[in-house]
Amino acid sequence: MNQNEKIVLDAMKKAGKPVRPGDVAKATNLESKEVSKIIDSLKKQGLVISPKRCYYAPTES
Repeated sequence: MNQNEKIVLDAMKKAGKPVRPGDVAKATNLESKEVSKIIDSLKKQGLVISPKRCYYAPTES
């Protein structure tokens, strides 16, 4: 896991509820497009789920 993936995952955990990529981008000062790519990567790794359309949350681990 790279540094940006860790930053995004930590921000999602801190939110405590499913968040949109734009919300994570604001919280982390990363570009929205970059956050979307990172979330996609985290989903492939099984670290993030999408409980409803356009919202993402870390898996319970």
